[in-house]
Amino acid sequence: MHAFTHEFREAGAAPRDHKLMIHDLVIAGWTGRDLAAVEHHIKELEAIGVPRPPSVPCYYRVGAQLLTTAEEIQVPGGTSSGEAECVMLASDDGMLIAVGSDHTDRKVETYNITVSKQMCPKPISRDVWRFADIADHWDKLILRSWITEGGKRSLYQEGAWSNMRPAPELIEKGFNGAKSLPAGHAMFCGTLGAKGGVRPGERFDLELHDPVRNLSLKHGYDVRSLPM
Repeated sequence: MHAFTHEFREAGAAPRDHKLMIHDLVIAGWTGRDLAAVEHHIKELEAIGVPRPPSVPCYYRVGAQLLTTAEEIQVPGGTSSGEAECVMLASDDGMLIAVGSDHTDRKVETYNITVSKQMCPKPISRDVWRFADIADHWDKLILRSWITEGGKRSLYQEGAWSNMRPAPELIEKGFNGAKSLPAGHAMFCGTLGAKGGVRPGERFDLELHDPVRNLSLKHGYDVRSLPM
């Protein structure tokens, strides 16, 4: 069985390590609560040739071995881009939350979304939070990302997690009414629209900020484009 095994570090007042084996990775897409905002994201992807989803939300299954905490990824050509997302991780100590990037090949996405999501590594933070510690203020979390283009870094995404469907709802819809994320699973929870449109960059930086506890999960990675 292909799996991603890694030791994550719980951030906060009492840090501890969690060694997880993830053997099933799910990418949830079109997960916004605001249907107008979902439609905006659909249209910005349609603008680069990506077809409309058959329904919302959608759930794509991809290889768990694509998960990585590396600070550099290698991708084919120069047509891929990242997008910040909350990532749910099942553990024996309850669900954990990381910040990650559903890095996707946009050219392949124009003709097969599932295949496009299998084309690139999926970077995630090593630091995690317990979902139980943020469940009562989940909607107050702020998701941000920055893109570096031509050596210049600029804000790429920003918004409150209240724009997205709650974690229990995503789990219930994606796993036939389940009340918790099944053991060995990780799920990306969807993303926000990009400022200036979806596009490739040399580097992506991600942040999930908790304004109640004044804590942030962060990760950043360089993108190395391999010659075609």
